Amino acid sequence: MHYSLMAGGKRLRPILCVASADAVGGSRSLAMPAACAIELIHTYSLIHDDLPAMDNDTMRRGRPTLHVVAGEGMAILAGDGLLTEAFHLLAREPRTNDPDLVARKLRVIETIASAAGAVGMVGGQAIDLASVTPDRSGQMPAPLDASALKTMHGKKTGALIRGSAKAGAIMGGGNEQQVEAIDRAAAEFGLAFQIVDDILDVEGASADLGKTAGKDAAAGKPTYPQLYGLDASRRMARECLSRAESVLSAGNLADAHLLGIGRWIVERSK
Repeated sequence: MHYSLMAGGKRLRPILCVASADAVGGSRSLAMPAACAIELIHTYSLIHDDLPAMDNDTMRRGRPTLHVVAGEGMAILAGDGLLTEAFHLLAREPRTNDPDLVARKLRVIETIASAAGAVGMVGGQAIDLASVTPDRSGQMPAPLDASALKTMHGKKTGALIRGSAKAGAIMGGGNEQQVEAIDRAAAEFGLAFQIVDDILDVEGASADLGKTAGKDAAAGKPTYPQLYGLDASRRMARECLSRAESVLSAGNLADAHLLGIGRWIVERSK
């Protein structure tokens, strides 16, 4: 697998999962079901995120969004089906009676469910939606401060990125120190990814991004450039990468492909 083949982040999470299995000296084949399940979950989240009740976007990955093509009802069902199939896959594969592998699978199911659910991605999306939704009197909520913004993105974006890396390390048979180091580094990758996403929403073109540029600003959503400015936001993304490198170095994982993925996250242009 060539980790440089990520295009617009479309394969970031499954690649991160497999790279984490590599980093701990494990088998890619054992991590592959988790990698595929995570991509199913990520795709479902994008379908639902684009719905009129959420971000109301009409373009994703350079193509019309699913609700535009097939209608809102079918888009909701497609997302529901992808999420359900992800856990069907996690429970089914890899097929084994080995007690250690069964234990790893159960731990991965718990890890990914937590990352995708109310304390993770769904919870972050709820915070995001609430931040731009007026109350019954028409009063808009107070803008998120820096701490609340970091919390929101740690859940909405960061949780599934962390879950991807942690799942790969677990299925690869990593020890607790390795799993913890990869989880901490992936938390930095997740924050950097969102900071760069916010920068690209300001600077990027829709054709390059594959989605509508400037959407967050138009919706009044808080972003890192809005709070800190573009230069400071770029510096913050680089600092995330530096902290991730320190964590991986301390865990003797700095020679793995994970740092290359982190550099791509910070340096990407779409």
